[in-house]
Amino acid sequence: MTVSLPPDPPGALRLTGVVPELIAALAGSSDRFAPARSAIVCVVDGLGAHNLRARAGHARYLTAAMSKRDVARTVFPSTTTAALTSLLTGTEPGIHGIVGYRALVPDTGEVLNQLRGWDTHGLPVSWQRAAPLFGREADAGRPTFFVSKPEYTGTGFTEATMRGAAAVPAEDFVDRVDLAVDLATRHAGALIYLYTPELDGIGHRRGWESDEWTVGLEDVDAALARLGGALPVGVGAVVTADHGMVDVPRHRHRLLGEGSPLIERVAQIGGEPRMLHLYTDPGAAGVVAEAWRAAESSHAWILTRDEAVASGLFGEVDPAVLPRIGDVLIAARGATAYYDDRDPERTGQQMVGQHGSLTDAERIVPLIRLGAFA
Repeated sequence: MTVSLPPDPPGALRLTGVVPELIAALAGSSDRFAPARSAIVCVVDGLGAHNLRARAGHARYLTAAMSKRDVARTVFPSTTTAALTSLLTGTEPGIHGIVGYRALVPDTGEVLNQLRGWDTHGLPVSWQRAAPLFGREADAGRPTFFVSKPEYTGTGFTEATMRGAAAVPAEDFVDRVDLAVDLATRHAGALIYLYTPELDGIGHRRGWESDEWTVGLEDVDAALARLGGALPVGVGAVVTADHGMVDVPRHRHRLLGEGSPLIERVAQIGGEPRMLHLYTDPGAAGVVAEAWRAAESSHAWILTRDEAVASGLFGEVDPAVLPRIGDVLIAARGATAYYDDRDPERTGQQMVGQHGSLTDAERIVPLIRLGAFA
């Protein structure tokens, strides 16, 4: 069947193209960015273009620096594991293989967390199938750096996506900003990844429409004003994000409890509340998809694996990645989230801000140019 999906904004750069264009800018050959002698890519986890514009008065520096064209399209699913891997490898999830927050490992039959499973369940570095761009550039002699919180240094996910880059950790985001500027100043030709997860954490706990999130945005804006004001001549920076965020109140949770016809012939559930991977019993994908379409079409886009692949949602899909994708995919519309209510811990049901699906609020992110790129 033909599935109608939301269109991407015309002319917006794909998130997979951001780092390759920065590398090209360092060689003076980018189609998107002016030549630069060093480049910083700053990822504000969870800051969608919609979220930023809705709170423009609390982010005056970023808003003033952002034109209507300064947006990028993140990948599907619009979740941190898939999007950061795509940013840092320049490839789509169908190639690098990180197809969601939780996904099936075909060799073991387990559905594992793709952010922490490297450390908790021994996912091999090779589970992420694409070569990290920072490592490639480091091998070619370019100074490359990863400036983030200390807790991310040496993790399996970091190794899988950033190996080859030198870790320069700092707890406070302002300190990270200062370190990134110093590295860009001292190392000609440097490529620097600057990461802040704080706003995303507030959004998950309190929601992006909360007062706490607004205060967090003000802190981010002040830190990035400091970044923009400190960039030496010839150094460029871009501010982007892995995804945006949608607040989902508890009364909009749709619970999949024991006996629900929506989980009949569903062997395992992966993904996350706004983008489920349903791994069905053999041969049951069509039946499961029809049951969901009959009950939930007004609340979600429902696709079989074949439909999702044919639509290009995951980009080109390598045959080795195909079985990691759910037999049926449930991408939430509006302020909706799906939970497996059989989980005795009700994992995640306290979360307010969420992401993973196809809405513009989740998929369209800023791409703000500072310094030499402004």
